[in-house]
Amino acid sequence: MIRPLLIAAALIFASTGAPAQANDETIAVPVLRAEVIVTADVVRIGDVVDNAGSTARIAIYRAPDLGTTGSLPVAQVIATLRAHQVIGVDSKDIKEVTVTRLARNIESKQIELAVARALEHRNGLGDAANFSLTFDRELQDLHLDAANTGAMVATAARYEPRSSRFDVTLEIANDAGAATKLRFTGTAIETVEAAILTRNVERSDLLKSSDVVVERRPKAEVGSDAASRDHAVGMQMRRPMRAGQPLRTADLAKPDLVQRDQSVTVIYQSAGLYITARAKALDNGTEGDVISVLNPQSKRTVTGIVTGRAQVTVQIATPEPVYVSDTGAIPTEGAQAAPQPLAKDSSQPAAKSE
Repeated sequence: MIRPLLIAAALIFASTGAPAQANDETIAVPVLRAEVIVTADVVRIGDVVDNAGSTARIAIYRAPDLGTTGSLPVAQVIATLRAHQVIGVDSKDIKEVTVTRLARNIESKQIELAVARALEHRNGLGDAANFSLTFDRELQDLHLDAANTGAMVATAARYEPRSSRFDVTLEIANDAGAATKLRFTGTAIETVEAAILTRNVERSDLLKSSDVVVERRPKAEVGSDAASRDHAVGMQMRRPMRAGQPLRTADLAKPDLVQRDQSVTVIYQSAGLYITARAKALDNGTEGDVISVLNPQSKRTVTGIVTGRAQVTVQIATPEPVYVSDTGAIPTEGAQAAPQPLAKDSSQPAAKSE
């Protein structure tokens, strides 16, 4: 009797304990997310719903473009979930679901720098700072898959000096698969710093600080004798030029200190002699130039060197002293010349000696 009773009790206990175990294993309610972040090109049920269970891997939407954010009305999301047998979703009174696709953003400046470094010192280009790049297609910021975590490495670079054409391939390692390759083509032009005019100038104009700025220009445009800004300021123009043109050394001259027909001071100078006079300049001249001046009183024309503003110096030649080696032959003042013996007359007969 005791054994059958124990078996019956065990059956009763098992039947009463089953509902409690079932309650412990109740499936959690799926909950809708208000903000979704994805890295792939599709949005899956598990991305928009917590507790999606076995349906989490099912793709339901195409992801936004790399680095962008899109939004979905909640009613549309709920309808899509029901179509895949996901029901009873707690929307938490959300009005819309935003979906952001992560990306690696690479600015155009970074790309340009990477291309310039790939071309640096290739076929005579020199430092990257000394040439400018022009791309065949407008360079824009890039948005790559977030799995592209590697550095930009140049795997190929070519430059043709005659045509100035370049062809560069950059590669970025991808954690999820094959590396991403980016190819860029265009022209690379060597540049130099040049002094550029900010206004139109005429011949003989003096350049002020505000007349000149520094810009990088193609070396072929400027030439090998590009003038620096420090050298250009204060110089005088040899010819008229337009604003925006680069200055060359040959375009500049020292400012004229003397103008044609100007009244100038003429200095006659020699050892122990210093005389000044007024005259009229017959030429323009800067410091060190040799010009002609006219003495208005004597009507004589002399040449001199421009040594200052409205000032011309004439160097007077000083006669060299004469040196005599035999000073005894030079008579002194007050001394009488010694009598000289007469020469014998060969025509007279010689005296006979007794």
